Amino acid sequence: MEKEINIRLNREADENDTSDQMNSGIEDAGRNAAETAKALAELEDLRQTMLRRQADFENYKKRIERERAEDSKRTTGRLIESLIPIVDGFEHALAAHRESQYESYRKGFEIIYKQLLEQLAKLGVERVDPLGKQFDPHLHQAMERVETEESPDGTIRQVFQPGYVFHGRVLRPAMVQVAVSRSTASNRTVN
Repeated sequence: MEKEINIRLNREADENDTSDQMNSGIEDAGRNAAETAKALAELEDLRQTMLRRQADFENYKKRIERERAEDSKRTTGRLIESLIPIVDGFEHALAAHRESQYESYRKGFEIIYKQLLEQLAKLGVERVDPLGKQFDPHLHQAMERVETEESPDGTIRQVFQPGYVFHGRVLRPAMVQVAVSRSTASNRTVN
């Protein structure tokens, strides 16, 4: 009987140990599940942070590339602005010496002048020579207004100095003479 009691006690102890182990196992499984969920949440948070940083870096690279391109255009624009007076000088030199004794001199100047204009065009410079076109205050500077009935109001009758545009930016406006109809001019003076 004593043996039976010991066996029962051992069985009960084993069952208690097993139930304790099961309870402990359940608690461990719960803890492991919570730790796993926490680790997955941290992993997702890190992944989101990495994606944001990667997007920020891509935006930074694009902005830097855009700024570099704009800086390059500004630098080229300043260089071209400094060359415009040289182009003007060529035009004045070519206009001044039309005599036959200067013919070979003139041909050399014309060749250099054309090369200079071609190189400026390759860089993106556009010459504004608006003779006969409508006056645009963004591209032209009116140096003189002339009352006339020969041209419509606001038409450019004479170009004193051509303008230059570089990638949409006016480097120098064209200096022009603008036609004003007599009726428009007289209305302005009365008012």
